[in-house]
Amino acid sequence: MIDLPVVSDPRGDLTFVEGGNHVPFDIRRVYYLYNVPVDAERGGHAHRELEQVVFALSGSFRIKIDDGNSKSEYVLRDPRRGLYINKLVWREMDNFSQGAVCMVLASRPYDETDYYRDYGDFLAATSA
Repeated sequence: MIDLPVVSDPRGDLTFVEGGNHVPFDIRRVYYLYNVPVDAERGGHAHRELEQVVFALSGSFRIKIDDGNSKSEYVLRDPRRGLYINKLVWREMDNFSQGAVCMVLASRPYDETDYYRDYGDFLAATSA
């Protein structure tokens, strides 16, 4: 988990993130998921080279990660705390609350060839 700084005053809270400082890579892409149906699943893939930090900016969701040897689950709900996901880590996301917003900071631009979308192929890559 990565904890981001927060600046609080009577007007509210402000959190910021700097690539290479708060996250272990230079940020090359930012994207977010919203209007996700509460019964939907997202993810279901791993990346060859891409690193990410995932945040719940609003609401909550569960993220399951698998490095080929061990599995973990996290419920993200605090916009100041993000989950770092290294390369070669399978991820699945579900249990989105109504109105959840998921923001992802990524180390690389989108590249379809960076994806493992088949779990068997992913396992073969992690055991190589």
